Amino acid sequence: MYKVFIVDDEPFILSGLQDILNWEQLDLTIVGQAENGQEALEQLRENPADILITDISMPVMTGLELIRAVREFRPDMKVVVLSGFDEFMYVKEGLSLGIENYLLKPINLEEFQQTLETIVEKLNVSRLDMQWWEYTNSVLKDNVLLRWLRGQIDPQERSERLNLIGLPLSSRYVQVALLQVESATEDFRKRVADRIGAEASFFMFWDSDNDLVLIHNYEEAAAGAEEMAFMLEEITRLCTGGEQLRAAVGSPVYGVDAAPASYEQAKQAQEFLEIHPERSSIYYEQLRDRKEDLGAVLPEDWSDYAKLIMSKNLAGLSEQLELYFAAPSMEGLTPGLLEEISLEWILFFRVLIKDIRSETERECIAEGLTAIRRANSLPALSAALRQTSAGIIGLLDRELKSPVVNQVLNYIEKSYSEDLSLKKLGFMFNIHPVYLGQLFHKTTGESFAEYMNRYRIDKAKEQLRSTNLKVHEIARNVGYWEMGYFYKQFKKYVGISPTEFKGLL
Repeated sequence: MYKVFIVDDEPFILSGLQDILNWEQLDLTIVGQAENGQEALEQLRENPADILITDISMPVMTGLELIRAVREFRPDMKVVVLSGFDEFMYVKEGLSLGIENYLLKPINLEEFQQTLETIVEKLNVSRLDMQWWEYTNSVLKDNVLLRWLRGQIDPQERSERLNLIGLPLSSRYVQVALLQVESATEDFRKRVADRIGAEASFFMFWDSDNDLVLIHNYEEAAAGAEEMAFMLEEITRLCTGGEQLRAAVGSPVYGVDAAPASYEQAKQAQEFLEIHPERSSIYYEQLRDRKEDLGAVLPEDWSDYAKLIMSKNLAGLSEQLELYFAAPSMEGLTPGLLEEISLEWILFFRVLIKDIRSETERECIAEGLTAIRRANSLPALSAALRQTSAGIIGLLDRELKSPVVNQVLNYIEKSYSEDLSLKKLGFMFNIHPVYLGQLFHKTTGESFAEYMNRYRIDKAKEQLRSTNLKVHEIARNVGYWEMGYFYKQFKKYVGISPTEFKGLL
């Protein structure tokens, strides 16, 4: 409901106005009243209202003086003037102050009600406009911040867009933290947003994995670590409704353009946190120090193992594992170091399957991961790695039998103007994005990126031929928001620029 404040020096009018209308039916509620302008002004400073209904002629402070004073701190308040004076001077001054209506006493009830109904309609429109602005502003902010942390936006565009929505990134250092929050309610999200929003050096958004991404942009290196730790404690204190918080924190980096490195480190730390349910937080520095100790006994290139698994080459993988475990560095391995190696392999397998959202399919290799964790000897660890690899390969075999590429192609046809990626489509169709990319290339003869660019450029050519839209409008219609990239791809596939192409038509 909208709040109404009434001012009149005649008590019977004050009480009469409350009784003559069904205020609740109008979506209004009377929150205060006063018998002179000065008293009303003091109350309105403490108890804001949406609508002010005031008499003109009052002791201490007149209605017009009250309106002028209120406009200084609440310029958008709607005002209705009541007066026993039918004088043009009062009407003219009232109109100059932006009043909604000037009603003569005794009040015409029908006109009074219609005036209030009109005001409520205006307030409703204004509220919807504000909600829409807040929503679009939030979407823009989240999109720009995420693209920045993924290294998908150039510095000039990032700076322009963040300045546009009031989020300048001007300090020297950046540090990123990822917070997993179980049972996060809307009330909790609001409290966190209010707390973080109160600090000029902190920014936040919720990503597609429903993780809270916390960004600290600060000037003094010495104070940065303390400020991040303090903010994490503050957010933890807000967990008063059963929320469970786990934080993975990347390292501080110098320069806003280096922020993707801190974000990626936070992602890596988060993966480690997943296999340590007893921990509530981890800093990448701790993980890095641990990896330095393990450097001599970990694979030099994990991608070799990933390629063998993705190509379903279990025999080749077994041969590679035999070489790995036969290395001289494996001699005299302590139980503690063996456990650390096992955890690194669990992390490797988790990264391979992290985009497979089906719990049923994840259970297929859960047994193998458990065996890795329990391995107390090199032979046991080797067997557990083979078991887990076979589970993942079997998972990929089952996915091969699905006509998923046809589903993807149908979706592209309808939604090519959207921000599409293998990760997003993999999530939608329950298939690992790496394998989806391989299957897509095998089916279409093109990589996903090549196919999307060619398809979008064909659609752009159609619109250049059949519409009078401007080039930048067509670019957005077919899914390109970076004009430089659109021109580059158009020239690649057509041989000339879109402007030149349009000039030939």
